[in-house]
Amino acid sequence: MDLVNSVERIEKLNNSNYDYWKSCLESYLQGQDLWEVVSGTDVNPPTNASDAQDALRKWKIKAGKAMFVLKATIQKDMIDHIREAKTPKEVWDSFVTLFAKSNDARLQMLENEIGSISQDNMTISQYFMKVKGICKEITQLDAESNITNARKRRIIIRGMKPEYNGFITAIQGWPV
Repeated sequence: MDLVNSVERIEKLNNSNYDYWKSCLESYLQGQDLWEVVSGTDVNPPTNASDAQDALRKWKIKAGKAMFVLKATIQKDMIDHIREAKTPKEVWDSFVTLFAKSNDARLQMLENEIGSISQDNMTISQYFMKVKGICKEITQLDAESNITNARKRRIIIRGMKPEYNGFITAIQGWPV
């Protein structure tokens, strides 16, 4: 499978999937032997090698492939954040910085969402998974904001439809 076709299978980075995108891209770049030009020991072009021309040419090919992967796996509105970047490492670092700043805003949004979540038209299973997913993301963004099982249970119970009152009574002792 060629580079273009395999890159098309990676979910594009947007404002809400950075951790997933980052994990997938790290694995992909490692598998393509491109990770070193993004984050490892080979982030700058060689300058003083005995065969500098050949080493520079090989580095430029690797860096070009990595730049293509990075640019092809982001939504178009993200390109402005990396337009000035000259190396794959600069692109990667731009996203790290951008999403580190975004984490505070995302954390606040998730806290607001968990505070007002309700089952609405979700099945019980979908609702449980939604609450657990939000709680997990909050913990990933801020380990100090870890949501205990008891709090998850209260969140789930508070947002369930009234017709599940019997079920609510039964699950109050369950671990979440």
